[in-house]
Order: sequence, then structure tokens, then C-alpha cells
Amino acid sequence: MPTLVLAAHGTRSAAGEETLSALTRTVARARPGQRVELSYLEISSPLLADVLDAARGPVVVVPLLLAGGYHVHIDLPDVIAEHRPDAVVAGWLGPHRLLTSVLARKLARAGLRSTDAVVLGAAGSSDPAALADVRAAAHQLALRLARPVTAAFASAGSPSLEEAMERLGATPAARVAIASYVLAPGFFHDRLAAAGAGLVSEPLGADPDVAALIWHRYDEALRGRRTMPQTARASRH
Repeated sequence: MPTLVLAAHGTRSAAGEETLSALTRTVARARPGQRVELSYLEISSPLLADVLDAARGPVVVVPLLLAGGYHVHIDLPDVIAEHRPDAVVAGWLGPHRLLTSVLARKLARAGLRSTDAVVLGAAGSSDPAALADVRAAAHQLALRLARPVTAAFASAGSPSLEEAMERLGATPAARVAIASYVLAPGFFHDRLAAAGAGLVSEPLGADPDVAALIWHRYDEALRGRRTMPQTARASRH
């Protein structure tokens, strides 16, 4: 079977890198004997370009990204077009019911109350389609929790995290709970933790459901056999 190459964004957080390494181990344990490699688009190492250069045989690249955006549509295609144009490329992770399950569990573990106002806290993007992905994830979580969930963004996107907190703080809800819609600790989770919410759930992390979703994207990509040049052209139309 083709090597699974996980393509994460990259982080300056040692805890974030360890979480992504733990996720890689969880993914590998789910299919013993299957080769799994972790790589990064920038900042951390090994870089995706180096992993692709070293990989022997066919590869499937699964972006460890929760929504579309610049890294999916520009960075990733550029690296693959230069280093492994024959690579099969999977879709990004979210939204998906498996992520909804992880979010709901982590909120419950953090002490979610029936009266809490819930925010799905995401990194954000200048790409409207990426923001739509996050809002779709918030809608799925709202259905699971049977209450409204507001998508809010720590960087680009509306409403901003601060705007959402101000708006919900004016409601009768006892407190605001933030569901952390990031994969690992780092800059964006720190922004969520500092927003002043009553509770903030842990990042999605090395949860078995995240690993199951990664293999689902891998299998999905192999069935479709999409190579990056086709994906890149599609993303520009």
C-alpha cells in the first residue's frame, strides 16, 4: 500500500510537535505494517519536501488541516508539484462527524454544563470557503449538543473570538465554553485559552477518531486517485 504522508502546518510549540507525533503513532497503530510519515509545510521538521524526496514507492498525502485555505490550495500543491507530482492527495479533515464526536467528548471532559453558551474556536482564514468549513463544523456540533454553537476565529474571519465572547457575555448564559477546533497546542490554542471563557476544551490531539478520519481520507483519496496537478487546477476554478 502507498505510504501515508501526513502534512501538518508546523508550529513553534514543543507540545504541539509532540501532540502531532503522538497522533502519528495513533494513526500507525490503527493499521500495523502500514508506513506512516509525519511532515510539515513550514517551521517544524521534517519538511514535506524532504519527506517526499525520501519516500520510496507511491505516496498518499493527507493534509492535517481542518479547513481549506491558502495552505491547502497554494502551499501544498506547490510542494508536491515540485517534489512528487505523482502523489495522490487527500482532502483536508473537516468538517466530519468524527471530529464532532471528538469535540463533544472533550467538552464533556472539560466540564460542559447544559447552560453554557458554546463557541467553536478556530484559527481562521482569509478564504471564505475555509470559514464556511468551520461554520459547517459548528453546525454539526450544534446538532450533537442540541444547542446553538457559534463559530469564531482567532485570526482572520468574522466573528472574531473577541466579538463572539463580547456578544455571548451579554446573554443570560452562566458562562461561555470554547470547543478548541485546532489539532494541537500552540499559538492558536493559546489564543483560545486566553479569551476569558469559563472553560476551553483540549485540542483534538491524538484521539483515535482523528486517526480514523485520517485513514478515511486516505482510502477516499485512493478510490478517487487524485494527483496534485488535477487538484491544484480544480482549486483555482
